[in-house]
Amino acid sequence: MADKQTHLNGAYYGPSIPPPTRHYHRPGRGSGCGCGCCLLRCLFNIIITAVVVIGLVGFLFWLAFRPNRVKFHVTDVQLTEFNLTANNTLHYNLVVNMTVRNPNRRIGIYYDRIEARAYYEDQRINTQTLTPFYQGHKNTSFLNPVFEGQQFVRLGARETSKYNEERTNGVYRIDLKLYLRIRFKVGRIKTGRFKPRISCDLKVPFNSAANNSFAGTFETTRCGLDF
Repeated sequence: MADKQTHLNGAYYGPSIPPPTRHYHRPGRGSGCGCGCCLLRCLFNIIITAVVVIGLVGFLFWLAFRPNRVKFHVTDVQLTEFNLTANNTLHYNLVVNMTVRNPNRRIGIYYDRIEARAYYEDQRINTQTLTPFYQGHKNTSFLNPVFEGQQFVRLGARETSKYNEERTNGVYRIDLKLYLRIRFKVGRIKTGRFKPRISCDLKVPFNSAANNSFAGTFETTRCGLDF
């Protein structure tokens, strides 16, 4: 009888049932990183997009213009004086003939600054600044730096011995470096300035009619990009 009264009409008259527990989550606390992660994700996506766009533009530029490397050659050298005195003063007279070939069909080059430097045993003996010029498409230009004068050089025993050996053989190892400041022109667009360095390792025969000395003929030498 008591059980029937307790469950009368489906109602429950026993002890009260506690309400279910509710959990609250505040953004930025606990697990997860909130706005900081969103900002990093956005920044990462922007960087990836920029890299892809730049790469695509560069690839399309390469397809459209197919740029080729400019070629530098030393075609002839005349060395008529190269004398080292007892007090390490080097007297020299060096004339260099160079060609600069731009093989590109659609790219012109502005040579805003050309500085030619001559080195012997890693020591600079002279610097010449050449006349700036513009080089058109598929064009060959000529450079003619002339180095003449005297320069004090610090040569140790090894370098002095090498100089004496080269003097006996009549062929000297002289380095020519070009320090350039250039711009490229594509159509009407001009790029910013670049500063490449060109290095030429030369084997220069000593030929002097005054001294009746002829050590041979110079061989054309290709120059490379110096990093």
